[in-house]
Amino acid sequence: RRRIVDAIFYVVRTGCAWRQLPKDFPPWPTVYWYFTWWHDDGTVERVHDTLRGRVREADGRAAEPSAGLIDSQSVRTADTVPAGTRGFDAGKKVKGRKRFIVTDTLGLLLAVHVVAANIQDRDGAKRSLLWRRLDHPGVQRIWADQGFAGRLVEWSRTILGRELEIVRKAPDQRGFQVQPKRWAIERTFSWLTAHRRLARDYETSPARSETMIRWAMIGIMVRRLTRGAPARRSPRRPLARVTQ
Repeated sequence: RRRIVDAIFYVVRTGCAWRQLPKDFPPWPTVYWYFTWWHDDGTVERVHDTLRGRVREADGRAAEPSAGLIDSQSVRTADTVPAGTRGFDAGKKVKGRKRFIVTDTLGLLLAVHVVAANIQDRDGAKRSLLWRRLDHPGVQRIWADQGFAGRLVEWSRTILGRELEIVRKAPDQRGFQVQPKRWAIERTFSWLTAHRRLARDYETSPARSETMIRWAMIGIMVRRLTRGAPARRSPRRPLARVTQ
């Protein structure tokens, strides 16, 4: 099954269609069957969560986080995506879907929820926060940007019993500046969109989109756990003098 996993990583990283998998991988129907099976039986989520714990422990932290971040990203969809699963984000002028993710302070994924892009941040975030509350009860505080301010803060405190802290821009801020805490989740979005399959949403269902995001994070965490010591350049040796 190693070749099956390699084929899925190839699709996620390069963005190629399933039918266009190179011949040195197993037949594409076999690869896609495993992709859907591992999604349906929860294998992808279990592998992802196990790797996240190991990455955190390798960084000297507890396997389960105590704080996190939430944000959303609107992405365009392919023409093959069903119209009922996409919408128009009037704020960002994007027709497609919106990805809500919750990460820990290292930028590792805790929860993901994909919806139509016309869903407001305050509404779409509730499901992601609820999943995070059920799957990671140790998370006591979540940081978010100003788009999540308002009733969601009170809802999180009353219903979930957790603090949702809004990170606001400085009054005199001009142009782009790195926001405290939130830079980690922005980096996660950068990691994800570096995978060509995720630069746009090609999946027929939001659930498949969520699985693609988890596969991308699995690849990121595997590389982080398996990378060796950086290569070192050996010192140059002086050329031997030729004597006649």
